Amino acid sequence: MYGKRTIDFVRFLLFCCFITLKEVFLLILDMHTHAFPDAIAAKALPKLSTICGCPYHTDGTLVGTQEKMKEWGVDAFTLMHIATTPTQHTSVNNWAASIQKENVICFGSVHPNAEDPVAEIQRIHSLGLRGIKFHPDYQEFFVDDPRLFPLYEEAASLHLPVTFHTGRDPLSPTLVHASAEKMAKIADLFPTLTIIAAHMGGMDTPDEAETFLLGKANVYLDTAFASHYLTPTQCEHMIRTHGLNRVLFASDSPWSRSCDEREFLERCGFSSRELDQLMGENACELLSIS
Repeated sequence: MYGKRTIDFVRFLLFCCFITLKEVFLLILDMHTHAFPDAIAAKALPKLSTICGCPYHTDGTLVGTQEKMKEWGVDAFTLMHIATTPTQHTSVNNWAASIQKENVICFGSVHPNAEDPVAEIQRIHSLGLRGIKFHPDYQEFFVDDPRLFPLYEEAASLHLPVTFHTGRDPLSPTLVHASAEKMAKIADLFPTLTIIAAHMGGMDTPDEAETFLLGKANVYLDTAFASHYLTPTQCEHMIRTHGLNRVLFASDSPWSRSCDEREFLERCGFSSRELDQLMGENACELLSIS
C-alpha cells in the first residue's frame, strides 16, 4: 500500500523523534554543590576561598547558582548545607527547606555538638530534605567517633543518605577526619546506612580510597572536584572497580564548574550509555526521582 520511499521517510521521522526525546529526558544532576543565603554569600565565598586556596565560579547565592548551572548544562542540582556551629543547624535546615523545589534538591545538616542532634535528623526528614551532609573538618569530629553512632542509626532508620567530606581538606590538611579507612569502618558497622563518600572516597587520597572503600555495597562515591587530583585513567579505574551504578556526578561548585567536571568524565573512556548513568540516572534512583 505504501511505497518504500514513504516507509523509509516514516522510519527517519521516528528515528529523529527518538533522538529528540532522548535528549529532552536525559537529566544532568550535579549531586554536590553549595550556595548560601543572600545576606552572607558575599562574605562567605571570599573567606572560604582564602582557606581552600581555590577561586569560586558563582556568586554563592541561590539565583546566581541557578544561572550558572543552566549555563553549564545542568538540569538539577543538590545543595549540600553545612552547619558549622552547634546552634546553626536549625536556621540552615529551615533555609534549605524554603528553597527546595523540583530542580533544587537540598540535603540538611546536623552538628554533632548540638543539644539534640537526633531530633534534628528527625526534623530534617519531616521537612522533606533529601539527606544529610557532614563535614567533619569544619564540624570538628572524626567519623568513627562513637558519639556519632546514634546519628548514623537514626539516618539509616529514616532512609536518609548521608554525604561526608572525605579525605584531606585545606582547613586541616595534616589531620584527616574522614579517612577512607574510617569511612569503611562506618560502612561495616552500619550496613543499612547509605553513605555518599564525596570526592571519590578521599580528597587527594585516592590510593587509600581504593584500598578501603571501593566495592562497599552501601557506599556511593561522588565525583566532586575529581578533575583536580585524578587523571582520567585513575578515575575510570576507580569507578569501574567500585561499580558504575554507585557513582554520582558532582562538581563541588562553586569551587569547580559542573561543565569542567562533566568534560573530565567524558575523557575517562565511558560509553554514552555509561555517561547517562553517571550524569543523572544513579542519582535519580538513589533519591527516588522519577
